[in-house]
Amino acid sequence: MSVTRLLTKMAGSGCHVEDARPGPTLPKVLVVGSPNVGKSLLFNRLTGRYVTVSNYPGTTVDVSRGVLKTADGRYEVVDTPGMYSLAPITDEERVSFSLLVQQEARAVIHVIDAKNIQRMLGLSLQLAEAGLPLIVALNMADEARGLGVRIDAAKLQETLGVPVVETVATTGRGIPELIGQISAVRPATRVLTNYGAALEEAVVSIVEILPGGNGISARTRALLLLQEEEEGLAWLRQNVELAKAERVLRLAGRARCALRHSVHYYAAIALKARVEKILADCATFPVARANGVRERLSRMLMRPVIGVPVLLAVLYAGLYKFVGSFGAGVLVDFLQETVFSGYITPPVTRFVEAVIPWPMLQELFVGEYGIVTLGIRYAVAIILPIVSTFFIAFSILEDSGYLPRMAMLIDRAFKKIGLTGRAVIPMVLGFGCDTMATMVTRTLETRREKIILTLLLALTIPCSAQIGVILGLLQGRPAALLTWAGFMVVVFVAAGGLLSRVLPGEGPSFYMELPPLRVPSFGNVAIKTYTRVVWYFKEVFPLFILASLFIWVGRFTGLFDLLIKGMTPLVNWIGLPDQASTAFLFGFFRRDYGAAGLYDLQKSGALNGNQLTVAVITITLFLPCVAQFLIMKKERGMKMTLLMSGAIFVLAFSGGFAANTLLNLLGITL
Repeated sequence: MSVTRLLTKMAGSGCHVEDARPGPTLPKVLVVGSPNVGKSLLFNRLTGRYVTVSNYPGTTVDVSRGVLKTADGRYEVVDTPGMYSLAPITDEERVSFSLLVQQEARAVIHVIDAKNIQRMLGLSLQLAEAGLPLIVALNMADEARGLGVRIDAAKLQETLGVPVVETVATTGRGIPELIGQISAVRPATRVLTNYGAALEEAVVSIVEILPGGNGISARTRALLLLQEEEEGLAWLRQNVELAKAERVLRLAGRARCALRHSVHYYAAIALKARVEKILADCATFPVARANGVRERLSRMLMRPVIGVPVLLAVLYAGLYKFVGSFGAGVLVDFLQETVFSGYITPPVTRFVEAVIPWPMLQELFVGEYGIVTLGIRYAVAIILPIVSTFFIAFSILEDSGYLPRMAMLIDRAFKKIGLTGRAVIPMVLGFGCDTMATMVTRTLETRREKIILTLLLALTIPCSAQIGVILGLLQGRPAALLTWAGFMVVVFVAAGGLLSRVLPGEGPSFYMELPPLRVPSFGNVAIKTYTRVVWYFKEVFPLFILASLFIWVGRFTGLFDLLIKGMTPLVNWIGLPDQASTAFLFGFFRRDYGAAGLYDLQKSGALNGNQLTVAVITITLFLPCVAQFLIMKKERGMKMTLLMSGAIFVLAFSGGFAANTLLNLLGITL
């Protein structure tokens, strides 16, 4: 996604009939590295835009694949999720680790941000020690030199015993040299890090027991077992006979007991010391690097005094004006009123009525809720311009380097509700489209954090289409608007705080590489926007077609009438008339449709100010739309989705009842 691989993971979602489906026998080239190091841009330089994106088996983590054509032949290039270490913590790191040990790669390209080589070279040492055919790409070499960082690539290559190539992915510099190394690279053979006498003794003893091969070196396997990594233990159970496995575990246990600190601690200290020694011989750094203009600006953006006003300005200009006013206003009006109402819907309706003689089937395609007149029109004329403008704004923020700083700014506040600053990205996306935002929750670190944010998105974050209708409903009623907004904030904080306390698991840690602040590149923004729009059509567009089908079935089976009748007592309980039941029902299929139903009731005089406020609060808290529901099922599973939906249903009407009761008790008239 990154976004950030937040939205960088979604990048590269283009398609090509021939090259997008690499053959299963092609040798693999794995691109690995931390987020925000230019990994995806380098991947695109190797493969072009002709890539496929799919979930790694058994996960919801995206993996991009493409084909590299060279004079030596064709290779399947795999852009792995971001990772910081061979000791995986997040789902993304586990997927990357699995790819490294299972793919039998022809080459592994470790992409490093040359400006921050001190923090990233440790992973290079681990990859080399694992015996992988490693190539180190010192990316952003131009920016590193601009900051006064000097790296002797030839000397670093000699020290590591693996090829080292300077690259600039944004311009393509160094890419031919990188490609030239792929066919020649060989598995690394040097042991570069000494972890201390106690650990080294345990490593040697365990290595003597473990079988050879298996993708990575026995030394790396031993270190993973000493650190009690799940992947290492799972491999041990599957590949080593019981007696030997028990012996390995006893050796590892005794080694850990003999240490004053954890194995992770000693490994980190050893890697840090080795990196420092290597860079002392191979690199020089500016003395006053932190005093540059960009560094000072970077620090200011992460401090509340400056950062919060800048954040509000960015949200106002990017979200409200560009996405809300231009995307949801100008573009939606043009596509809906001019294009669809004028040029598409009338001829399609005439064609369907001429070809299909049965009114019931006509309704499926061109009726009030038909596939063309509702599903396709809604997806193309209403949602597409909103998400497209959002993708543009998001890509600009991403390419500028501002998003990680936004995340760092709000991390402390989000910790109170069990989230980290990383959650700001799907939250901001949610104001564009909650369906898309729910998919992006996969970038969060823990399952606990994903559940919390998924529920908060469905419960309290209205999509741009719904916000537009709500603002229209409450126009001229500033007190009602403030009441609605305040209620949403209170519910967001209360629900997040409660979930963070009742859900099992520890609070998430937060670490994020800060890319440099830069002027966004038009080409990068265009590519990212294009690939994300392709993703929208592949992942989200079909769901609107499915929603139209559901509505058609419900209307002709009488199911809708039964649901409306069953919902009427609840609607009356929160002080609303019977007619509001229809609005809530259709709100499940389309969030803005539910709000639009309330708009009709307001215009007819069926709702007074208090009822309107209560209705808007309730419909905002109400069930996610069917598209979001289906994505929740895909991401969290059916059981968890049903539990969340049940809780949201109860909270929505409880919130409406509380709002109605408070207004009446306090004698407030809105």
